[in-house]
Amino acid sequence: MTQEPPRQLSLPVYLPDDETFDSYYPASGNDELIEKLKSCARGTLDGSLYLFGPEKSGRTHLLHAACAQANDLERRTLYIPLGIHASISTALFEGLESMQLICIDDVDAIAGHPVWEEALFHLYNRINEQEDCQLIVSGSASPQEAGFALPDLVSRMQWGLIYQLQPMEDAEKLVALQRRAAMRGLQLPDDVGKFLLNRMARDLRTLFDVLDRLDKASMVHQRKLTIPFIKEMLRL
Repeated sequence: MTQEPPRQLSLPVYLPDDETFDSYYPASGNDELIEKLKSCARGTLDGSLYLFGPEKSGRTHLLHAACAQANDLERRTLYIPLGIHASISTALFEGLESMQLICIDDVDAIAGHPVWEEALFHLYNRINEQEDCQLIVSGSASPQEAGFALPDLVSRMQWGLIYQLQPMEDAEKLVALQRRAAMRGLQLPDDVGKFLLNRMARDLRTLFDVLDRLDKASMVHQRKLTIPFIKEMLRL
């Protein structure tokens, strides 16, 4: 009997191909977390991993990156954003322990939903019995503070490693913006980058989205990224 090739189950979500570990700009203090995530992707970490941080802190990027690395290694992977739990069923969790990497994002979205909490609790138990199934879970708060009503679920989440995603300092965000610009063939002078940091929301996702818009505008208008140009394009 031939073995089926690794596959990724279908979900109504889009996994961007540019969110990898190579394109992630870590804040100081997150190096150990990233190494553990890579170990999960390779299948060499014992137990589960729970990471938490505020919205737009890079949690989703890291889960996408873990899936991308696992896929490159032809491991069976699945990314589940529980922010869409209202449009999917807990039946999705059935049999997932046959996967090799499961990444569950925004887990606190199901806090206070008994059916979902119980389903996730049982999934934790089934995964714990497997030798080749890694679980990465992310939320905006620690397991104790995420609002779960099922104590046993919180206990299962505490079985594995728990990391708080450390925020980036402004100097680190500036470097990340400049590297992102360089990847697009743009020059982002320090004063222009600092202007964006002072005038826009400071999370990297928003800053990168703004940079993408400016990249397109600079190509259309054949202009460099200067403060006057940015003011004009963003109507600041």
